[in-house]
Amino acid sequence: MREALDHWDFVIAAYAIGLGALAILIIWSWQSMRRAEKRKDEVKRR
Repeated sequence: MREALDHWDFVIAAYAIGLGALAILIIWSWQSMRRAEKRKDEVKRR
């Protein structure tokens, strides 16, 4: 059992949350871009 708080647990958790949020944002942006390109192509065909 440790008496002193170890800050590395919080640092690792912060990085994990940050990288997870970044991954979600990248996926969401990529899907939005694909939908916009699809709509653009549909309008172009008309």
